[in-house]
Amino acid sequence: MRLKDRVAIITGAGSGIGQATAELFGREGAKVVVVDIDEKGGQAVCEKIRDQRGVAHFLLADISKEDDARKISSETVETFGRINILVNNAATFVVKGFDATAEEWQRSLTTNVMGTALVTKYAIEHMKRSEGGAIVNVGSMSGLIAQPNFFAYSSTKAAIIQMSRNMALDLGSFGIRVNCICPGSILTPASYRHMEKVGLTLEQFDAAEGAKTFIGRAGRPPEVAAAILFLVSDDASYITGSSLLVDGGYTAQ
Repeated sequence: MRLKDRVAIITGAGSGIGQATAELFGREGAKVVVVDIDEKGGQAVCEKIRDQRGVAHFLLADISKEDDARKISSETVETFGRINILVNNAATFVVKGFDATAEEWQRSLTTNVMGTALVTKYAIEHMKRSEGGAIVNVGSMSGLIAQPNFFAYSSTKAAIIQMSRNMALDLGSFGIRVNCICPGSILTPASYRHMEKVGLTLEQFDAAEGAKTFIGRAGRPPEVAAAILFLVSDDASYITGSSLLVDGGYTAQ
């Protein structure tokens, strides 16, 4: 078990990439704090981890609210005594360009950028006392490439990529590694909502997205979770300040 007895916080862990990561961490021996605004989904993930003989605790929180960002770390320490790993996965999807309203911009920036920064701010004080740890921020290939009518979302992911580099610089002397994972087109609940909205079947979506990659299909959440596990594990002990693409070769074309 690569994460035996380590305490890991995963935000946005009630579905998609966060869920897959939480379940994998549980199988790898971590004590997992499942953070989400969806109580039903988050509790279901905890139950699944426990069914597999893992340890999990659900925490209802909205990372865009500073009090909630603070509570995530304080409640984790109250429950498990320390913090070793943080995965900043929670995000809101404002898939718009010039048509984004001021309110939509505020929501996108407050959750994706400020939320990530605030959760990390409160977690690192406890991680320092645990003699280091590992943080993975979930960015996106959208933070590295141009996509039509998409910049209200992609600009926040570009910010997370740069934020991760700066965090790695500032926290390296405390033994805290910080990296960024950049998924490509992954089949998450957001993908299924998009398919329903535009009238695509799974096969059609997979074919359309797969045509943009070297592998010929969209990715699956467990494939991203496996990369996150690597980055937080001791196998990545000399990796920090990096951005790892998990995009099937999309951005290499």
